[in-house]
Amino acid sequence: MRNATADFRKVAVLGATGSIGTSALDVVARHPDRMRASVLGAGRDVDGLVALCAAHRPDHAVIADPALHDALAQGLRDARLATTPHAGMAAFDALASDADACDTVVAAIVGAAGLDSTLAALRAGKRVLLANKESLVLAGGLMMQAAREAGAVIVPIDSEHNAIHQCLPPGGDCGGVSRIILTASGGPFRGRSRESLADVTPAQAIAHPKWSMGPKISVDSATLMNKGLELIEAHHLFDMPADRLDVLVHPQSLVHSFVEFVDGSTLAQLGLPDMRTALAVGLGHPHRIASGVPGLDLLRHGRLDFEAPDHDAFPCLGLARAALVAGGTAPAVLNAANEIAVSAFLQGQLRFLAIPALVEHVLAALPAAPAATLDVLRDADARARAAATQALETGVIH
Repeated sequence: MRNATADFRKVAVLGATGSIGTSALDVVARHPDRMRASVLGAGRDVDGLVALCAAHRPDHAVIADPALHDALAQGLRDARLATTPHAGMAAFDALASDADACDTVVAAIVGAAGLDSTLAALRAGKRVLLANKESLVLAGGLMMQAAREAGAVIVPIDSEHNAIHQCLPPGGDCGGVSRIILTASGGPFRGRSRESLADVTPAQAIAHPKWSMGPKISVDSATLMNKGLELIEAHHLFDMPADRLDVLVHPQSLVHSFVEFVDGSTLAQLGLPDMRTALAVGLGHPHRIASGVPGLDLLRHGRLDFEAPDHDAFPCLGLARAALVAGGTAPAVLNAANEIAVSAFLQGQLRFLAIPALVEHVLAALPAAPAATLDVLRDADARARAAATQALETGVIH
């Protein structure tokens, strides 16, 4: 029987059909006395969304493409569900900010498309489980300001930032922190030379050795751009300057990050590579709840290895750090150019090694400018996408 106490949580999962969304729903379903999925949202996968609605019985379902509203409504009727259908990105924003619809938002829409609904949830003072790194890279300063002003709570769901969140004192006080070290698996091409990556295929790039992720995030992991974006995220989430943020490659993916303190202590968070752990931290915050992930048997795993990242083979990490140092619109330009580059690579239109080349080209073409408003950042995002697309169409980068 559903608990009706004040701490019972109504959870909106935006990006429900993706790997993070389905993991979030797995954790939610384990705690029917604490929470329920009240809103489910997806991009274009109507059948997948209807199937999830049948399993979780949300109050609302939303599909990003307005042209699919009727298909969603028919699917819900055929499944004999009372779930209300919605369509369009504005519906995501409205449901994310609606006090009756949800109090907790899992922001798992991939890419810059997730920015508006995440901002809407923050401005409404919601608890936001932030799994959309691109929105924080694009507009991190504005997002953190919105959270502070509305009293919203951000719990990062990237395993690395969630690990840092767990290692910091209650309230996230970073006053005694001297350095934050993010770990990286190294992706599927760890240890390979730059020359050996010339003929990498999309299928090889998305075959991550440890994590089950969508194609875009998997390619970002293969180029190490994912770790570069996470450096920018960490800067915003923990108010940490670039020169106190580092990266170590850790192929076992058991240590998810380190926090080094001024007294010489270093804390690390360890666990199996399963997103449900981070999601349970966010969904249960500030309490611990079961995630379905077993404990870590270090005797069975045997060893923990660490090495420096190879900046020659994987220049995206350096490009991201440079964008962080430049500040202003540079991270937005980096993110937009990378999205275009990865999409072109996945479609067979761009070589793997040309991904960082395209990003570097666009960063050089659009120098960093002050970014005080969301309109400025949106303009930078649009101009970067246009510049990247033009470079592809004219063959400047191929």
